[in-house]
Amino acid sequence: MYAVDLHAHTRFFHGRRSLGDRFDPLGARLLMRAADRRGLEGVATTNHDYYTPFDPPASAETLPGIEITTDRGHVLVVGPDPPSETEPGALSPGEAVELAHERDCAAIVAHPFRNSTVRELEDVPFDAIEVNGKHPRSRPLVEELAAERDLPLVGGSDAHYPFEVGRAYTVVEADRLTPESVVDAIRDGNVSARISRSGFDRLLRRGYRAIHNRKRVIDAIERPTPGVGTPPGED
Repeated sequence: MYAVDLHAHTRFFHGRRSLGDRFDPLGARLLMRAADRRGLEGVATTNHDYYTPFDPPASAETLPGIEITTDRGHVLVVGPDPPSETEPGALSPGEAVELAHERDCAAIVAHPFRNSTVRELEDVPFDAIEVNGKHPRSRPLVEELAAERDLPLVGGSDAHYPFEVGRAYTVVEADRLTPESVVDAIRDGNVSARISRSGFDRLLRRGYRAIHNRKRVIDAIERPTPGVGTPPGED
């Protein structure tokens, strides 16, 4: 079994592509160093609407990926051959999934209860649904959604800063860790989502909760719910 973060970024800012391209190699090195300290065995680099191969020196494997901005929300594409670039908002979720499958990749619903209506689509053949590290209190709602769709859960930190990596991650049951084996494990349901419960991660979650409440980006959740309220054992 392998601990893999399936949703991470090599930069902490959006846009400014030319600046980001210069920063990304450094961001990848910092991300993977943090992953090593977390004890992760793999991290998928899923930058927004582009994929650049990285191979920084680290114990953890760097896995190919991209976070596609569809016209309904974000879709993670992870596997051996993700698209090198997509136009934000140009693809529907169905088209993003078709593109992923054409390239032997898995297609995952990213943060289904944040800035997204992708979860409402019942006829799109996604491979998994994400428990996102920025708001794990939505996990009961994500579990209900995954059960309705008969899809496995995966975990991803959605890290934009290296210290965020591993807040949520995926346990991948495979004999060896490769992009192909990750895709196979997701499609076979041999994956499970995990949430880090360290004091540092709890502090990060409080910060993101305040940010998301102020921005009003958590949708389809009415208070009080297990997605927003205090879960058992956490104050």
